[in-house]
Amino acid sequence: MATAADLKNLLADFPVEEWCAPVSGPEQGFRNKAKMVVSGSVEKPLLGMLHRDGTPEDLCDCPLYPASFAPVFAALKPFIARAGLTPYNVARKRGELKYILLTESQSDGGMMLRFVLRSDTKLAQLRKALPWLQEQLPQLKVITVNIQPVHMAIMEGETENVYLTEQQALAERFNDVPLWIRPQSFFQTNPAVASQLYATARDWVRQLPVKHMWDLFCGVGGFGLHCATPDMQLTGIEIAPEAIACAKQSAAELGLTRLQFQALDSTQFATAQGEVPELVLVNPPRRGIGKPLCDYLSTMAPRFIIYSSCNAQTMAKDIRELPGYRIA
Repeated sequence: MATAADLKNLLADFPVEEWCAPVSGPEQGFRNKAKMVVSGSVEKPLLGMLHRDGTPEDLCDCPLYPASFAPVFAALKPFIARAGLTPYNVARKRGELKYILLTESQSDGGMMLRFVLRSDTKLAQLRKALPWLQEQLPQLKVITVNIQPVHMAIMEGETENVYLTEQQALAERFNDVPLWIRPQSFFQTNPAVASQLYATARDWVRQLPVKHMWDLFCGVGGFGLHCATPDMQLTGIEIAPEAIACAKQSAAELGLTRLQFQALDSTQFATAQGEVPELVLVNPPRRGIGKPLCDYLSTMAPRFIIYSSCNAQTMAKDIRELPGYRIA
């Protein structure tokens, strides 16, 4: 596989004890989330993307989405007309409906639907029309409105402004571990691969003499919740409060009382600590963990570091800043 070869090239300067076989998932229908730009007219909305020249592209038939998304997209188009949600026109800076964000739970097929609007002008109309949509699509468990007033290519506003359903989080389950997805919490978009990723980390940690660990950039707690045992102390750090709320809910369901999740900057949290646990697990965004955190870990020298990366290039850069560690 090209990605495996690329990774070996990036780490060519480092001795690697063992290369595990790469894990892969389905090539189609695997994404649990769709991010759709809404364009066109209120009578004939188009869900998909805009090219650089502003030309719209319908992505309702995108093969990356599961078949279960098709009836949702099909019902949303007449609903947009019913609710009078005029698609936002980027060139004219007019209209209300900017994006539709759809997420599906693999455990029960429940879905979360988010409307990203320019303002709350059409909110009353949306509420009035909503019962029709819920009747058509009973799988919609969580429905929200996010207000994003800025004329920029920003997917969503800072806060979820309105919940239109009593349920506020989508239930998911990987490897018998309960997980929750809230509107503004990051969640892996490839469940088949993510569940294997978490299980691999769990298996590795169970082989290590670890009683205390940090889970930095923890998101909804997927890694930490898989790795934790009743007698282990674990601290999970994530800057997004919505994600931390999900992690706390999962920990409570599992009855794990020695887990602590906090909404903080991971680097600021770590570098303020006078001591470190035996294991630090990091799962940073594409930018990597950065030199300040690398320097701190090099100085404090936890016995083990598990690095999960979505960008092998920044991971390789970070590894160069951790010369005291070998890759197992």
